[in-house]
Amino acid sequence: MKRFVSWLAAAAALFATTSLPARAELDVPGLKKAIETSLASDYPKLDVLYKEIHAHPELAFQEVKTAAKLAAEMRALGFEVTENVGKTGLVAIYRNGDGPTIMVRTELDGLPMEEKTGLEYASRDKANWNGREVFVAHSCGHDIHMASWVGTAKTLLGLKDQWRGTLMFIAQPAEEIVAGARAMIRDGLFTRFPKPDIAFALHAGPFSHGTGFYRTGVGSSAADSLDVTFHGRGGHGSAPHTTVDPVVIAARFIVEVQSVISREKDPNEFGVVSIGAIHGGTAPNIIPDSVQLSGTIRSFKPEVRTKLHAGIERTAKAAAAMSGAPAPDIRIVEGTKSVMNDPDVVAAAAEVLKVAFGDKFRVSPPGTASEDFSEFAGAGVPSMMFNIGVYDQERIDAARNGAGPPVPSNHSPLFAPVPKPTIETGVTAMTLAVLSAFHKARRK
Repeated sequence: MKRFVSWLAAAAALFATTSLPARAELDVPGLKKAIETSLASDYPKLDVLYKEIHAHPELAFQEVKTAAKLAAEMRALGFEVTENVGKTGLVAIYRNGDGPTIMVRTELDGLPMEEKTGLEYASRDKANWNGREVFVAHSCGHDIHMASWVGTAKTLLGLKDQWRGTLMFIAQPAEEIVAGARAMIRDGLFTRFPKPDIAFALHAGPFSHGTGFYRTGVGSSAADSLDVTFHGRGGHGSAPHTTVDPVVIAARFIVEVQSVISREKDPNEFGVVSIGAIHGGTAPNIIPDSVQLSGTIRSFKPEVRTKLHAGIERTAKAAAAMSGAPAPDIRIVEGTKSVMNDPDVVAAAAEVLKVAFGDKFRVSPPGTASEDFSEFAGAGVPSMMFNIGVYDQERIDAARNGAGPPVPSNHSPLFAPVPKPTIETGVTAMTLAVLSAFHKARRK
């Protein structure tokens, strides 16, 4: 490890100065070349780390072994590491003189699902989830993020002559249930440790490796959970007239709630209500007493979020009233807000990323998925999240032209990033983004 850091420092010295003149411009091509050269020798270690994490994922707030593995990596680099922040999260600090504090976040958790990629290093691990045993898989790219996170930390230490300030690398639990960021903040993330001046995160997605997307302002959707229990009066399936059928009421609600989207929400604004789970009944000839529904609510803007909540509640009550049933139990829980990418942070990073990657890094619309990275911006930290691709371009082209199967998206059991070019892009892009933030502070 020491040999790696010494080597990279020597490579950086080819184009760096130790005095860091305030108005000097970043030598982005030179920096990118140094990063790529270092990755050429150090990638095998990152590949081992990635495949170990991929093969042994852990669920939200259960990421004990994963966090310990990352903690060991960061301590070996010389970071001051604090574990068990927000239950299973960790904070790694590295000070390099006076300057801003820049935070880089990764997530730790996997998903309660079975991996079906057939990879040699595919996960076969299981864990307890809501009282039952389930398979666990890294089907959202958090393993890619962790390997890139460690690689970025290594690279930035080798480029210490290029920046002054504090690195704050955090590994956050429970992103998949949008609870880990809030847990870390409540556990003193910004009081026990320096409150960062800027925060960065990346996310892998189903497009070609070597490319990336970024945006200013809204970057993802707000996420809320929905649980509704419809009550009826059970009975024999052959005599529905003697019952109040909650299955019919639930079905009516599932269809009618979509009119809130199509007829009440402005069609120019994003909003989604999706029912993902229905539970009711035990046998085909028994009408049950109750049916439970669970779903998700997504939106970009607060006013749309409010309208969806009101429409869901009104529709649920109306569906029950139409059958003369008791009022349903309705529970809407606010999850996390939209990721908001700070214009100044994005402008500085985009300038550097465009030089480094050309038109392979470009602006995109907001994503409709949700991310609790938004909690950090909500706590007053100017932030930026960007996306990187994971698949060979040939595979993307074949799917687009109908010559190959559809490309698996995040949360698919077939989601299988190509590790080397994806991680290399992640390390290069994140390292340059962090350097852009240090450089921006130096120019002020």
